[in-house]
Amino acid sequence: MLADAAAIAFVPSTHLDRSRAFYSAVLGLELREQTPFACVFRAGGTMLRVTRVDELRPQPFTVLGWAVPDLRATLADMVAAGVTFHRYEGMPQDEDGVWQTPGGDLVAWYPDPDGNTLSLTQFA
Repeated sequence: MLADAAAIAFVPSTHLDRSRAFYSAVLGLELREQTPFACVFRAGGTMLRVTRVDELRPQPFTVLGWAVPDLRATLADMVAAGVTFHRYEGMPQDEDGVWQTPGGDLVAWYPDPDGNTLSLTQFA
């Protein structure tokens, strides 16, 4: 039924101006629209709606991620822009916080300004 329909991604935010700055200036996404209710970005071919909420309890799992061709280069650019990557106790991550899956994919996680966990993945 929805196989050919475009997906829309949603991320909650308690402060849209702060989120707009992060998603546009730091991550480089194109801001398409901002209303009192959401910032709408273009992320590749996907619409991303960063939606205003009054309260937010960040979840302990990834809510949004990007597949990138060169994770290390993207990570270095993001660190230079002030992004801090998560380190998880008991997970074998390297000095940059990158975890390699048993299949050889590389994954790194980082928070947005509201504490939502985002990720980068370089598929093997």
